[in-house]
Amino acid sequence: MPLAQPLAQPFAQPLAAHARPVPVSGPTAGRARLGVPDLLHATDQAADDVLSGRCDHLLPEAGLPDTERWFTRIHGDDELDVWLISWVPGHPTELHDHGESLGALTVLSGALNEFRWDGRRLRRRRLDAGDQAGFPLGWVHDVVWAPRQVQVAAPSATRMPPTLSVHAYSPPLTTMSYYEVTDRNTLRRQRTELTDHPEGS
Repeated sequence: MPLAQPLAQPFAQPLAAHARPVPVSGPTAGRARLGVPDLLHATDQAADDVLSGRCDHLLPEAGLPDTERWFTRIHGDDELDVWLISWVPGHPTELHDHGESLGALTVLSGALNEFRWDGRRLRRRRLDAGDQAGFPLGWVHDVVWAPRQVQVAAPSATRMPPTLSVHAYSPPLTTMSYYEVTDRNTLRRQRTELTDHPEGS
């Protein structure tokens, strides 16, 4: 899908003054990387932009789709990518890492379940609107839509509203690896893909 143009001023405030790019080794050598706290700050700022309506021009005219995940880039440069992603039931990302990139997210509305490999098993945590999560190097997880704690729709209604979240990566994503849990309860890499799209799209 075509990517949206970055906003002229994507964030309400500049990144934290203490932000110090970290040199990267490996395939993305030569590119700076912000730290996880800086990415959490970036997603918080972008969330404020979205909730304040400053990103409305990036949203689909017909509204967020309720049968597939949707995403658009709201900021992109050599150091940082920020994405707005909607999540719907039945569309997990698969277990994956973010290659040489660090990551973070802020949930704007709805809820997500994250299933993270802790070295021995998958651990689940629920992320509700307002919650944040950071992803250091080597973080392997799957992210899925989660039902709201209290359903406000009528019992006969079948449409489940999408969850909306903001994600940041530094440096911008270039590769993602996908994994499976084996019968021996170990993690096995299945494939690595070149990508500039977020979260196993």
